[in-house]
Formats: sequence, structure tokens, C-alpha cells
Amino acid sequence: MKLTKRMKAATEKRPKNDIALPLAEAIGVLKGFPPTKFDQTVEIHVRLGIDPKQADQIVRGSIVLPHGIGKSKRVVVFAKGNLAEDATAAGAEEVGGEELAKKIKDGWTDFDVCIAAPDMMGLVGPLGKVLGPRGLMPSPRAGTVTAEISRTVKEYKAGKVEFRNDPTGIVHSVVGKVSFDSAQLADNIRAFVDHINGMQPSSVKGQYIKSVAIAATMSPGVMVAI
Repeated sequence: MKLTKRMKAATEKRPKNDIALPLAEAIGVLKGFPPTKFDQTVEIHVRLGIDPKQADQIVRGSIVLPHGIGKSKRVVVFAKGNLAEDATAAGAEEVGGEELAKKIKDGWTDFDVCIAAPDMMGLVGPLGKVLGPRGLMPSPRAGTVTAEISRTVKEYKAGKVEFRNDPTGIVHSVVGKVSFDSAQLADNIRAFVDHINGMQPSSVKGQYIKSVAIAATMSPGVMVAI
């Protein structure tokens, strides 16, 4: 594949032989790549020593990063009564029940997070065919099926991120924007890696975190020594 002029220049600035750099240096390399006309998202990719086929080795969860992710997520909530009022007050874009379910069933998915009160899951369950493939289905494990509606909405509006290992055992997540200062990116990256490290399944032996890389939307990856 032929590289663009900007990507070729970025690749030339990348450490040779994928050498893992201390976090501060890795961030410096990432921020030193040729700029784009938009504020790129910074992602982290953590390769784990797990067997993704084993249910007890799945690494899945969520975290509120110290400095957010540089954008406010669009949140919809299935709730009624006081919880619905709490959701609206916390900033949810849309709150409802049967009408919201019908709207989603008809194909509307213009949102980033779907939260549901426990007593609404009978209504939400049948939406799995629409929400599931898009990673939007509320889940107790992810914290999106909860009675703590106000707190949960505020966390996602502030940039809470969800993650789950892929079939190759790698966890991917957003950790900020290129426009963040280096200290903010470092705080977010450390918080994410520490969180993943604390989730090591008891059945995983040997090296748990095998490698860490960071990349921007349109940049090469940079290996991080953590």
C-alpha cells in the first residue's frame, strides 16, 4: 500500500525496530508526528497474555479517565419516574420507554451510550439485535444497567470509556486527544494501564500485559515501555 506524504514523514520519525519508549518519550514522538487538519483521537492498544476463548479470562469493564477523552458522549436512557427525571437533569440526550424502544427498533442509533434502569430491561432486551452489533446494549457488567442513573449519565458525559478484549487478546480504548498536553495524556494512559493491570484474571499465569502501544487517528503506533 502506498503511503501518503504525511504518513511517510510520520513513519520516518517512528522509533526504529518498534523499540518501546518510556511513556513521556512515546507521547513526545506521537505529538511530534506531522499534524492533521483536525484534532486526532489518541488510542491505546494493550496486548494481554490471556486466552480470549476462555470465558473466565475475558477482560471487560469501564473507566472514567482523569482528564476525560476530549468529547462529550451522546447518552440515551431507558427509565421512568424519578429516575427519568434524574437522567434528564444529568444531561442525557433522550430519556424514555416504549417510544424510545420503537425509535431504536426502527433503526435509530445516533448515540454513543445506552443506559437502562433495571426495571426497564424487559423493554430493552428485545433491542439486542439492533444494539448488540453496535456495542450499545446495556450490560450490568459494563455498568450501564443501573439504578444509579444520575451518576452513570454524568460519568459518560464526562468521557467514561468502555473496553473489552478483542478475539486476539488486545484491549483497545480512547485515552484523549492530540491537543491534550503531555501530562494529561500521561495521566490518562497510566490510569488505563493500571486499571487493566488490576483486572488480571486469576487463571492467567505468566506475563499478563505483554505490550502497550499508543497511536493517533492518522499516525503510526508507538510502543510504550510500561
